[in-house]
Amino acid sequence: MALTREQIESIAALARLELTAAELPVYQDSLSRILEFVGALERADTASVTPMAHPLPGLSQRLRTDLVTEQDHHAEYQQNAPQVAAGLYLVPKVIE
Repeated sequence: MALTREQIESIAALARLELTAAELPVYQDSLSRILEFVGALERADTASVTPMAHPLPGLSQRLRTDLVTEQDHHAEYQQNAPQVAAGLYLVPKVIE
């Protein structure tokens, strides 16, 4: 799918990008090639492919043990806060 110059300008405006006249053809070519690649992936026959949770069957991901390695410094941190109540940080109201 080849994108037009107007489509690239529209995409750039939505993304808040300021593209120069020299950059427009580069982005036009790059984005068009990306969309063509995605189109090729959509045309691939995946009807006989079973979904998988892991690329290597029979293997599982090794996880570290869930151990506490840090001490609780909550009270110490709250001593630096300007306002605290019931263990919570109080902040100024910014929304009416």
